[in-house]
Amino acid sequence: MDVAAPAGFEPHFRKSPLTDPWEPLYSRRTPDAVELGLLASTAHTNSRGFVHGGLISALADNAMGLSCSQATGRPANLVTVTLALDFLGPARLGQWLAIAPRVLKVGRALAFADALVTADGKTCARASATFSIAP
Repeated sequence: MDVAAPAGFEPHFRKSPLTDPWEPLYSRRTPDAVELGLLASTAHTNSRGFVHGGLISALADNAMGLSCSQATGRPANLVTVTLALDFLGPARLGQWLAIAPRVLKVGRALAFADALVTADGKTCARASATFSIAP
C-alpha cells in the first residue's frame, strides 16, 4: 500500500479504464456499503489545486452503485438513472478523500442511495442516486 489508508481499506477490487489514472484507489466493504477512498494527488485536481468535481461525482456514483449491487444479495448489473451532487466545500491536494454511501432502498427494478464525501473527515460533498437494476 502506497499510503496509510484508514483501517479496513484495501486496494479497490473493481478496476475501470476511467479510474485507472486515479490509482491507487481503496475500498472498504461493510455489511451495508462499499466505501471508497484515495489520497488526493495532482492527478485528482483541477487547475486551482482542488479535487475535481468530476472525480468526486464518478467515485460517488461508483460507491453508491456497488453498495446497491451488494444490497441486492445477488450478482446485479446496475445502471445509473439519476445522479445529483452538492459540493459543500473543497477537497485539497494531500487530503484523504472518502466516500461513505448509504443504501436507502432496493426494489425489484430500482435502487436508491446517498453518500457523504469527506476530505480529512470534513464533509465536502453529498450525493444521491437512483439505479436501474437490469434483469
